[in-house]
Parts: sequence; C-alpha cells; structure tokens
Amino acid sequence: MIRGWAEGASLEEIGQAALFDILTGRFEVPDNNPADIIASEWQWMLKDARDADWPEYQALIEAAYAEPRLRRLYPYTSHWELGFSSTPDYPFSRPSVWIDAPRGAGGYTISEGRNDPDPMQIPTPAEAIAIAVDRIPADLQQTSLEDPA
Repeated sequence: MIRGWAEGASLEEIGQAALFDILTGRFEVPDNNPADIIASEWQWMLKDARDADWPEYQALIEAAYAEPRLRRLYPYTSHWELGFSSTPDYPFSRPSVWIDAPRGAGGYTISEGRNDPDPMQIPTPAEAIAIAVDRIPADLQQTSLEDPA
C-alpha cells in the first residue's frame, strides 16, 4: 500500500490492494482547495451511506446532498448524527443543527446538540433537511464556500 502511494498509484488502486483500509478520497485533492475537499467529503459520505445498510441514514445523506445550500458546507458526523461546518478544517464550526436518523425507528431527530431538551421528531428526510436549512445562521451561509458541485 505505501509502495503504491510512493509510486504514484491512484487512491482507487490503493483501495483495491488494501481492502481493509477505508479511503475517503479527501487526500486526493492535490492543492487542498477547501471547495474541492468539501466536494470530496460529500462523495465519501454518499458512498459510506450507501454501504451502511441503513436506509434512513442513506436517505438523510442523499437529501442533504440534494440541497445546494448544505452542499456548500462541510458535512461531518458524530455518533452518526449529521452536522455541517463552514470549513473543512478541524476544529469545525459549531453546527447550528444536528440531524439523526435512528436505525429502524422511522423518522428523524433534529437537535441543537446532545443535551437539547426539546429535540424535534420529523417524519421524512426532506422535512428534516428543510428545517436544517432554515436553522443555518446567515453568517454561516455567507461565509460558506461556493457550491462545489
């Protein structure tokens, strides 16, 4: 695997040789352009969601990706909850909303954090994404990058 990388193998070629590694594609962005890193991370999240055998999670990620205002933001998860940052650099900007797709429970949960005393229960991913977009602060939308897709 390291030899392939050193010899200029593509990420896909390395992934075929090292099936135990999870390759995101993120580091294949040659100039570390933030918009390209965000686009790459979205592609990884879409692939990961398809491979997760979790239909609710896949529907959530696909619905989020379909929304151009969210697609400009860096998507990330913590404990399988989806959040968004204005930058792909850690530490991420504090998400204005977390969206959870409880496995097999049906519906989606929107909260402002793990200790949110009043999380919202939403029946569909489209509705959850619409609420998430409404909760994105104006300054986060203005500082987010141009739509990379």
